[in-house]
Amino acid sequence: MPPTVLRRTLHLAGFDVPVIELTGTADGPRLTVLAGVHGCEYAPMAAVRRWTRSLAGRELRGSVHAVPVLNLPSFRARTPFVVPDDGKNLNRCFPGNPDGTVADRLAHAAFTQLIVGSDALIDVHAGDMVEALEPFALYDTGPAEARALELAAAYGLGYVIRQEPGPGRAVGGTTSTAAAEIGIPAIIAEAGGCGLVEAAAVEAHVRGLDRALALLGMTDPPGAAPAAAPVHLGQFLWLRATSEGWWEPAVRPGEQVAEGQALGTVSSLDGAEVLQSVTAPAPGVPMFITSSPAVASGGLLLGLGAR
Repeated sequence: MPPTVLRRTLHLAGFDVPVIELTGTADGPRLTVLAGVHGCEYAPMAAVRRWTRSLAGRELRGSVHAVPVLNLPSFRARTPFVVPDDGKNLNRCFPGNPDGTVADRLAHAAFTQLIVGSDALIDVHAGDMVEALEPFALYDTGPAEARALELAAAYGLGYVIRQEPGPGRAVGGTTSTAAAEIGIPAIIAEAGGCGLVEAAAVEAHVRGLDRALALLGMTDPPGAAPAAAPVHLGQFLWLRATSEGWWEPAVRPGEQVAEGQALGTVSSLDGAEVLQSVTAPAPGVPMFITSSPAVASGGLLLGLGAR
């Protein structure tokens, strides 16, 4: 029998966020799937919309709680990276603060009402409006990291990055970090970019979500061939501009680079002077690259996955 499907809105920090709840006819895990934590990452939003429709006609064990667009203020304003009300990146605010600004409150509400109580969390992302991206999955260390690693590998995106706590961590305050800290296996899965709804990226997310369901024992394994073994990366190095200028990358996402290899330059706006020559601090693979020439001082240029 197909699952029971409930479409409703959940009141989170003053926003009526759409939620799709699918409950199977047999017991099983509760999987929470979030999309739209960043409001201009459209491919994963499209994938969740499509995937939940496909689940409505399939047998399901356990339950799925799926949010196609969490960050409504950013989605409505077409604001990349940050919540327009307070300028904060929502995926740096988890587990949130009920007495904070809009992003803090939204993170707290999503954490307490959606993530807490889950048996697994998948937060689907893409490169934002000005980011080209090589598909990858990321998980954090913690008591549930063995299961999180299994989820990341099963998703089938080619690269898996393990984040450890400490000063070397590229990002903190994410959904996966907050979930890992309370023992929930969680991944951030990234495919797509540049504000586009690309068919290949949408399909990659739909296929990955199906594989995750099968791994969790919530559906039968998909008929497609299993995912190839991913490349495992232990560092995520984010490189930034030292001054405002014109960014011109010399490599592409997914390209193998050697330590010391030129990755790009930041030059003066009139083109007369190279202000910064960016080189690889370690051998690795660019996971994402800022695709816009316009960069501010301290602005993010690329993220390098290194072994």
